[in-house]
Amino acid sequence: LLPNALVDGGCPMFTRVVERRALFVQRADEAVSLRDVTGANGAYLDHIELERALRVSRADAVWVGWGFVSEDPAFVELCEGLGMTFIGPAADVMRKLGDKIETRLLAEQIGVPVIAWSGGPVNSLEEAHGHASRIGYPLVISARSGGEGRSGRTVSSAGELAAALESARTEAGRTSGDPAVFLERLVVGGRRIEVQVIADNYGTVWTPGVRDCSIQRNNQKLVEESGSAVLSGEQET
Repeated sequence: LLPNALVDGGCPMFTRVVERRALFVQRADEAVSLRDVTGANGAYLDHIELERALRVSRADAVWVGWGFVSEDPAFVELCEGLGMTFIGPAADVMRKLGDKIETRLLAEQIGVPVIAWSGGPVNSLEEAHGHASRIGYPLVISARSGGEGRSGRTVSSAGELAAALESARTEAGRTSGDPAVFLERLVVGGRRIEVQVIADNYGTVWTPGVRDCSIQRNNQKLVEESGSAVLSGEQET
């Protein structure tokens, strides 16, 4: 469906015309061209065009790789409406875990340790100062929705809080349509280790390992290393 995604049932891949000669298209068994779509989102995010291509492909199941509609619950429901299996989380799971505030609340409910944070959205500068005095500096302002690369703001002192809060809310609203933000303690000198989990509908759960995603620029990952050089074997398992 996307540049790094295949569709079951003959494995057709969806691609834009300008990518016809791209390697991922040449490697596919079959390719379905996406028509040009006006607007900022483009064809890879346009549900109407994606639905047309899905019908043309006669797919049984859809795997969309990463990015674009891979975390879009409405697209999952679109696939279900077409009688196609979406290979990935259910729509309700996406909605719950796509909200970073609800995710942290859920983690606390089931006993997963969570770093000090505001406990919910921050709606005013007065609230922000109150939470910041409890959390301590440095801290980070994060958006409830969307990625952290653009809307996240690091705050080192109380004097920086007002401008950072306004900037984070504005950027979050522009990039995801949701201006809600929250505060959490900034971990200095830490590493970002992600745990890989794969599960099916029959209760089978597999954890193939961890990825060290500590090499970043502007809070966006540049390198993902399979395994981590800083973890012991016991820590990884």
